[in-house]
Amino acid sequence: MRVATWNVNSVKQRVPRLLPWLDERRPDVVCLQETKLANDAFMALLGEELAARGYEVALNGEVQWNGVALLSKVGLDDVVVGLPGGPGFPHQEARAVSATCGGVRVHSLYVPNGRVPDSEHYHYKLAWLATLRDVVKAGPEAVMVCGDMNIAPDDEDVFDPEAYVGQTHVTPPERAALADLQATGLHDVVRDRWPAQRVFTYWDYRAGMFHQDLGMRIDLILASAPVAERVEAAWVDRKARKGTGPSDHAPVIVDLDEAPDGDIGPVVPPPSAPKAKRGSVKLPQSPQ
Repeated sequence: MRVATWNVNSVKQRVPRLLPWLDERRPDVVCLQETKLANDAFMALLGEELAARGYEVALNGEVQWNGVALLSKVGLDDVVVGLPGGPGFPHQEARAVSATCGGVRVHSLYVPNGRVPDSEHYHYKLAWLATLRDVVKAGPEAVMVCGDMNIAPDDEDVFDPEAYVGQTHVTPPERAALADLQATGLHDVVRDRWPAQRVFTYWDYRAGMFHQDLGMRIDLILASAPVAERVEAAWVDRKARKGTGPSDHAPVIVDLDEAPDGDIGPVVPPPSAPKAKRGSVKLPQSPQ
């Protein structure tokens, strides 16, 4: 079973990229984030195309913002929309949908950004992650937590830790919240398989960040032990970030039980830019 997660940053804008990607990579289960469409608009746009490819669809969308989807060729049972008991801002946003696919409980998640450390939205993010931890802890045993976590787990998951001082995504409370989630028994399957490699999933559109490979690894697939033991390949499809009209995120792909493309490495294709010297690059939004 091939499972993929991708923050498409507007599914309407990404249709010319998404459908050919589905045909090329042929994932059995797809978690999409930041769809930015209400459910009826999503189905009007993509329902027929996805059905023709054999996908059932579960959605949690809202107009213009957020939005997650779960596509499956291997069953879509016991769908739960939203995060039961989760906080809102002020209402529950469209950030979570889960279902059982091929015997595995799969969560498609778009974790709140946090905006500014210690802000109201930042504390909302931490509360949201605490609720997610409790949901995952409650079971079942075979689970995959997939999506844009908006947290880089370690310094190795950003191009330069010095560039992110004072920013969200890297603060100790956020990383602790992610670690608490993983402590329920989840394995970061990409990092477990490639512990020392340079792997990013997000690059800002501005300042040539992608072409210089100045990115972050914030899109994760976390799997419980019974699922992690089945992993035969885990990689970032960097090719999907290239070309015309890409998302600012690349898909993460995990193959269970068999790897149709082989165990091809952590990133496809590998980055061509050299690693930046620490302190030499500032983020586009940072003061110059």
